[in-house]
Amino acid sequence: MDYRKEYQRWLEKAPEFHSELSSMDEKTIEDAFYRDLEFGTAGLRGVLGAGTNRMNEYVIARATQGLATYLLSTCSSPSVAIGYDSRIKSDVFSKVAAEVLAANGVRVYLYPQLMPVPCVSFAVRFFKCSAGVMVTASHNPSKYNGYKVYGPDGCQITDAAAAAILSAIEKTDTFSGVKHGDFEGFVKSGAIVYIGEDCYSAFMAEVKKCSVLFGDKVDKDVAIVYSPLNGAGLKPVLRALNESGFTNVTVVKEQEQPDGNFPTCPYPNPEIRAALQLGLEYASRLNADLMLATDPDCDRVGIAVRDGSDMKLLTGNETGMLLLDYICSQRVKHNKMPSSPVFVKTIVTSDMAGRIASHYGVRTINVLTGFKYIGEQIGLLEAAGHPESYILGFEESYGYLSGTHARDKDAVNAAFLICEMFAFYKTRGISLLDKLNQLYKEYGYCLIRQHSYEFPGSAGFACMKEIMDGLRSASFASIGGLGVLSVVDYGKGIDGLPKSNVVKFVLENNCSAIIRPSGTEPKIKNYVTVTAPDLASAEKVEQAIMEHFEKIFK
Repeated sequence: MDYRKEYQRWLEKAPEFHSELSSMDEKTIEDAFYRDLEFGTAGLRGVLGAGTNRMNEYVIARATQGLATYLLSTCSSPSVAIGYDSRIKSDVFSKVAAEVLAANGVRVYLYPQLMPVPCVSFAVRFFKCSAGVMVTASHNPSKYNGYKVYGPDGCQITDAAAAAILSAIEKTDTFSGVKHGDFEGFVKSGAIVYIGEDCYSAFMAEVKKCSVLFGDKVDKDVAIVYSPLNGAGLKPVLRALNESGFTNVTVVKEQEQPDGNFPTCPYPNPEIRAALQLGLEYASRLNADLMLATDPDCDRVGIAVRDGSDMKLLTGNETGMLLLDYICSQRVKHNKMPSSPVFVKTIVTSDMAGRIASHYGVRTINVLTGFKYIGEQIGLLEAAGHPESYILGFEESYGYLSGTHARDKDAVNAAFLICEMFAFYKTRGISLLDKLNQLYKEYGYCLIRQHSYEFPGSAGFACMKEIMDGLRSASFASIGGLGVLSVVDYGKGIDGLPKSNVVKFVLENNCSAIIRPSGTEPKIKNYVTVTAPDLASAEKVEQAIMEHFEKIFK
């Protein structure tokens, strides 16, 4: 792309961005126009602003035109469900998408207020839509927004669908190739329909069905602190908890209302302590034993539990393993385990979870990183006539789903189930840390830590490719003092999985390092797995492994 030529086109044809465009220096111009914002299976994600490599109304409209073209070529009478979160311009972008789709003759079901990711996945299936769109950038900083596309099964789109949509986008001129119309006129004519209470209530009913108490008595008057991190989780999470009897829930006031600027939490990621800090202070003042936070689009949840006078954050793996053991033990206890139970996890999620599943006679299916692959497995079970076999899916990045109502991770479902599990054990005098330590004692300690390295801009994009190519051709005899047993290149398609830009180094003593570029951010991620007698021993091994990779990534 001739970034200078495209920049001049935008100066002429996008008057609303003239001031921003005119103030750009050469480096900013190049970064904003050196390429089109990449569209893939995760849709679009980028920094807000003017340019082809930015998130703005023109980029959204062009992508939506590509989606409409694809749907009209593959479906008769296509329809799309659309939702949005609390991010800057999310509501605006959702209306742009709805208007472009309606102008193309595609029926639109639009949530009238912000909603979590799983509500869009649910709405696609509820209305039997051809696709879904969620305007969100998940847990990225406030300068980002994004555009996720779902297939008719409620999963994020497949590689084939993404490629076909991308092809249609590439054939669409930003300024002359997009169909437009009058949004309010489309609403009046019924081309755009606002999603009503019936769909939302049906979703909430499915979430509450995920309870595994099966009549067991618990004290639900337990002190819980919750933060929606200024996102979409407030109403659905509180509704699920309150309607299930959890009424002693304190919301972090500063992070209660939707606000795309995230004023008290610049990086609204429930994986990091800084995002939960205000909630931890609330828990300390209220002497609460559980604090949980959902990210802005409410598909991920992070928790902290009391550890003496302090609060300890649990990793996504630890929370997932606790949920898996809780679900399995309750199903076995009450004779509610399906005949051929299935647990699904990603390849970078703890292998210890598989050992827990095996203990209960549950089959573990490993899939590539991305919750759509977990959703895909639910679909396969459904097609085979056994959706009840699915009991849980989770990924180490704090995404969980214990029902089949959605095909993406669901923090409403997860928050509800975490609170139930917490109350169940607390009623019996057991803390979640007690339970976790019991699991480690029974199944062996396993540490998995993710390390991320940023590579911004066009130079960063090239650098990431160079690093991944170098890792594939590397011949390390050892990493961190551990012998390299094998190198697994998922780019070739391994174990029946689709090809993926992932490289795994299998090390001695049941240790490993898995490296992959992020699908949504300019980052390379390294997942280090260490099996050891205890945390202290594992951290020493992990440090040695990371010293090896630090030299490569910096």
